[in-house]
Amino acid sequence: MSLITLTDPRSPVSEAYRSLRTNLSFYSLDNPIRTLVVTSPAKAEGKSTTVANLAVTMAQSGRKTILVDCDLRRPSLHTLFDLRNEPGLTNVILADEAALPLQETGVENLWLLASGPKPPNPADLLGSKKIDQLLQKLNDMADIVLFDAPPVIAVTDAAVLGAKADGVLLVINAGQTRRDHAERAKELLEKAKVRIIGATLTNAPKDSSLGDYYG
Repeated sequence: MSLITLTDPRSPVSEAYRSLRTNLSFYSLDNPIRTLVVTSPAKAEGKSTTVANLAVTMAQSGRKTILVDCDLRRPSLHTLFDLRNEPGLTNVILADEAALPLQETGVENLWLLASGPKPPNPADLLGSKKIDQLLQKLNDMADIVLFDAPPVIAVTDAAVLGAKADGVLLVINAGQTRRDHAERAKELLEKAKVRIIGATLTNAPKDSSLGDYYG
């Protein structure tokens, strides 16, 4: 996993993340997306890398952005930004901490709320009223809040959280995601009455016909 939008901002992949940012900005002009859950059908499909790089591009565009690690089973965002994992989300919910332990990421306009210690029942925690209150507080503090959630098929966490957010973005790995897994993930999210904003493709082969125009 890497933050290519920081290490190689002129690369085609970084440009693709900026295009994704633009598409999301124009998705609903009358009701702009303020809270977005990013997940995938199964594990190791690039959801955490995608949400982290998307958050960087959002912040670089001047929007106050908060990135929240809601993958309470296998948190990784703190590692990407070389930050600590505690205190974090679960500390706020379980210990009723008033102050949010937001960490500066080194990127202007971007803060991370790490996951915190692993709870015994992540789905129950994410479905709680306290999460509703936290979402409102985060909404008041930022222009957009991005959540990294566990894979849809593995656990119910993404569907539970997605029902509370403005929408869900599904990450599909071109070289790995099985079609039936993608279809199953879509069905599970729709059954939970989640608004699917769309899907984004990772690991897609480079189109050589585009040349090196941006090189």
